[in-house]
Amino acid sequence: MTSVASLENATFIRPPTFYITGLSNMPHSMYYYIFLCIVYAVTVLGNSFIMGTIYLARILHTAKYIAVFNLAFSDLCGSSALIPKYADMFLRGNQYMSFEDCLANMFFVFLFMTMQSFTLLTLAFDRVIAICFPLRYHAIVTKATITLIIGVMWLFSVSLVSVRVGLITRLSFCKSSTVGSYFCDHGPIFRLACNDNSLNFKMAYVYIALALCLPLMLIALSYVCIGVALCKISHGAERIKAMKTCTSHLILVAMFYLPIISVYITAHTTYIDSNSRIINSVITQTIPPMLNPIIYTLKTEEVLQSIKVLYKRSKVNFAMEDPVKCILKNEMIQ
Repeated sequence: MTSVASLENATFIRPPTFYITGLSNMPHSMYYYIFLCIVYAVTVLGNSFIMGTIYLARILHTAKYIAVFNLAFSDLCGSSALIPKYADMFLRGNQYMSFEDCLANMFFVFLFMTMQSFTLLTLAFDRVIAICFPLRYHAIVTKATITLIIGVMWLFSVSLVSVRVGLITRLSFCKSSTVGSYFCDHGPIFRLACNDNSLNFKMAYVYIALALCLPLMLIALSYVCIGVALCKISHGAERIKAMKTCTSHLILVAMFYLPIISVYITAHTTYIDSNSRIINSVITQTIPPMLNPIIYTLKTEEVLQSIKVLYKRSKVNFAMEDPVKCILKNEMIQ
């Protein structure tokens, strides 16, 4: 039964549930959902491993790795907000989601996507200070500074996404409640409204500008500054060494922004069927969080060394505990 909400003499019609279409008439779609479950399992293990490594390794208790920890946390939570619900809906054939659950799903998916973008910007700030102002790096990039930056970004992200999602409550859905997407996506939902949705339309562009375009432009500007600074380094070996410290971050930036930009450009310039659009969008949102911890593990020397140290420490602890257990066991038998 459709509910009616009143606000300041205005009446809004809200459907009890939204129907999420997902993939339609696609053969062997079951394998696609199983693949996503595997992606989610790898994402959970990889990002938990990175967060655990940063927490346990004292050498990683630096300002930079506060941001890396935040990125891993955002990746983990972002995938958790999307994949389990998505897989559960379509594997079990329950594609209905209540109005309140739908808004909550929208909020958390976009919140963690926004934080992924802003955290990549924070890591770009770390790199530009490290290369352009190496002598002042430890004075500028402190734990307090990065914690403050990330705290402000969390506050801004929550505010931005809250406004975006909150505006949905001012819409009336008197016609269809079928969402042509794989989750409670903002665009497909506000386009279902039968009253004025121009504010939602404008907010969609404001969100893209602030959460995606602005961070990407600032990251690009930071690498222009880094490029200028590298050109001033006379020794080739030092230049290559400085460039290597940016490799992992550049890969993460490319993996996050390029697919999203491609999806947006394709959606606005050419026609693609709904199944292709959904598959592209899901892969865009789920594959980078899975690959990020793998790239940081393989491309960052500090992380590799920390993993080796932790592994050796665990072997030593196990070797010390094993004889003690044997002695205790013998004493109990005697």
